Amino acid sequence: MSLRFLTAGESHGPALTVIVEGVPAGVPISRDAVDRDLRRRMGGYGRGGRMRIEKDGVEILGGVRFGLTLGSPVALAIHNKDFANWAEAMAPEGPRPPRELSREVTRPRPGHADLAGALKYGTHDARDILERASARETAARTAAGAVARCILGEAGIEVTSRTVAVGRAAAPELAEGEFGALLDLPEDAPMRCVDPRTCDEMIRAVDEARAAGDSIGGVFEVLARGVPPGLGSHAHWDRRLDGRLGGAILSIQAVKGVAIGEGIESATRRGSEQHDAIQYEPDRGFIRPTNRAGGIEGGIANGEMIRVRGILKPLATLARPLPSVDLVDKSAVEAAVERTDTIPIVAAGVVGEAMICLVLADELLRKFGGDHIRETLGNLGAYRDALRAF
Repeated sequence: MSLRFLTAGESHGPALTVIVEGVPAGVPISRDAVDRDLRRRMGGYGRGGRMRIEKDGVEILGGVRFGLTLGSPVALAIHNKDFANWAEAMAPEGPRPPRELSREVTRPRPGHADLAGALKYGTHDARDILERASARETAARTAAGAVARCILGEAGIEVTSRTVAVGRAAAPELAEGEFGALLDLPEDAPMRCVDPRTCDEMIRAVDEARAAGDSIGGVFEVLARGVPPGLGSHAHWDRRLDGRLGGAILSIQAVKGVAIGEGIESATRRGSEQHDAIQYEPDRGFIRPTNRAGGIEGGIANGEMIRVRGILKPLATLARPLPSVDLVDKSAVEAAVERTDTIPIVAAGVVGEAMICLVLADELLRKFGGDHIRETLGNLGAYRDALRAF
């Protein structure tokens, strides 16, 4: 068995939808569990005006009965409240309205999908591109990730995220016990950072960028605790766990780089400084006193905490736009300005959690199978017993 998902919908269209296929029967799923992650995705310091309009909530359309999955595809919808203001410009049917009502975008933004997408799909109205390229699509991914999180929770796997940097304001390295502190952060925390001084520095960096009519980049890290060793495989390039997780994070809008553990820092070190020594304790089995590998060796989870960082570029929509060229008359213009954020770093971390949950849940089901979650957990329990006896 494997898990896959498919999203549909535009930023200002009627709704975002997602179907998650491969969820075993018997997994507890509640609207509240999905809505919690949707709320978290909308939060964080540096978000823009759209978050004051949308109050995301999921509608469960299929695959769940009396709070438990049925083994059939799970179908979810998130209705866009702002569609009421865009009904003419984003109407699924009917003749195209006049230009002033269709909200055409002919001034592509440097750094966005506007121009590349317009060239690819042969349109002079980049709204056809940006409506789908928008990070609004990640609300559907977050809902799918919440379903995957419920599967992982049954297996004792927890996933959270932290803000590592905003501009040059950087958090200290992950401290002992910080995972629990991150889980305990309130939903309205301005940054997913447990160090108050660093949090203040990050907020200042956002304020300075906003005052300049600019955006700013940052780094988030997703952490997964309780992942059993053996997920992923060294045998094929597309089964390597680090490759799958890296691709999942890179698929998030505005992410331009990824690191597993201390992968970037490893380029400046010798092997004796980078690799994690192996130890054995009778009650814990094989362990490592350090985790520079980020919980993955040879494409396979090694039992330590999974750590994946996403490097977020500054967003492409600027209050003081960059030079561009009109798609229709080819004249020099300033790029279009759409509603945007100064930095969605907390949201990016939550979306990163969703993507990591989806990959880990897929790998869990690939290895342990089961049409019902009881069967999956039984197979996982037997595997863990075998590891203790190894």
